[in-house]
Amino acid sequence: MAGLCFEFSEEQRMLEDSVVRWAYDWLEPQMEHMYEIDEMPADLFKQTAGLGINGIVFEEKYGGTAMGYVETTLAYESIARVSNALSMTVGASQTLCFDNFRRNATEEQKMEVLPKSVSGEWIGCLGITEPNAGSDAMSLATRAEKKGDKYIVNGSKIFITNAPVADFFTFYAKTEPEKGPHGISAFFVKLDEVKGKGFTCEKIKKWGMRTSPTGLLTFEDMEVPEDQLIGGLNKGVAVLTSGLCTERITLCGCTLGSQRRCLEDSLRYAKERVQFKKPIASFQLIQGKLADMYCDYKASRWMAYSAASYCDSLENKTGGKGTDLDRVSAAALLYCGEKGTKIGLDAVQIHGGYGYCQEYAVTRHFLDQKLWEIGAGTSEVRRIIIARELMRDDFASGR
Repeated sequence: MAGLCFEFSEEQRMLEDSVVRWAYDWLEPQMEHMYEIDEMPADLFKQTAGLGINGIVFEEKYGGTAMGYVETTLAYESIARVSNALSMTVGASQTLCFDNFRRNATEEQKMEVLPKSVSGEWIGCLGITEPNAGSDAMSLATRAEKKGDKYIVNGSKIFITNAPVADFFTFYAKTEPEKGPHGISAFFVKLDEVKGKGFTCEKIKKWGMRTSPTGLLTFEDMEVPEDQLIGGLNKGVAVLTSGLCTERITLCGCTLGSQRRCLEDSLRYAKERVQFKKPIASFQLIQGKLADMYCDYKASRWMAYSAASYCDSLENKTGGKGTDLDRVSAAALLYCGEKGTKIGLDAVQIHGGYGYCQEYAVTRHFLDQKLWEIGAGTSEVRRIIIARELMRDDFASGR
């Protein structure tokens, strides 16, 4: 019986090599300083445009490369080997915001917006979470009231990645609150058109994921033209859920890149650090940590890329309740996120006191990793999704 092959194609390896080389050459020299001052490199999205990864799954007519979610995950993993935070920033713009917009917007809307995202001219952000609506996204309180040919929006969004630097914003609001989840709509705005006109953004300070700007957004009678609805009136839940699976799968790449970097740096350090007249890599307790880190990274990688490959094989990539894709994507990020935190902790422990100093990369990778047990649906929510789909009467695929 022939062994199963999980090797990347030559084209995929070329993509990985080019992004990794760029990350180490362009990003790495900046990271200690940028992390300390908590700023994103100004030309980040122009740089990723040059690499051809901004519109990696977009059709060529929008300037994209028409590749898949395997390649998207691989690109994010490659960036995250230097910066988990900036990998998330790229993913939040290109996958959470613009890719889901691509899958739900009209052709006219897409032709106007997507080429600017591919070129790096526009940075995107997505607004779901609110101060009192996190895991329970359907309880969002932001309102959009129709007046003439416009909607008047009031409310707020919190923990919005890229908001302080974004040009383009997609968000969800209740258009008919009495209908509950069936009264939610999706909208987009160009932020230069609403800043100072009922829209404000306050940057949030975080102890991890620094360099990835995060904002608290407030809407006070912000006007949105009715032609900036996405997917139609009261179709917001369908728009929202259509992007959750690809979001969870591709963002696994962020934690994978940090996992790999933590393992590589820890292995190198353990070979060089001498105590009791020999490298600490010779001690079995250190070897045990390195072995566990390797196994956890390899298992995480299989979970992530098998999910991405499965998604790419589907004609309908929407996912959502009642689909194998919902279970597979939740499982991938659940596993990758929790193993990422453990690997980060082991890396800091192996580095000892140096692992607690900002000049060592494992410090920021550990700080960044914890988010992946919280963002894109907490670990607890992912377990609920997995269990729900396992208990479906028609569950038989074993996937």
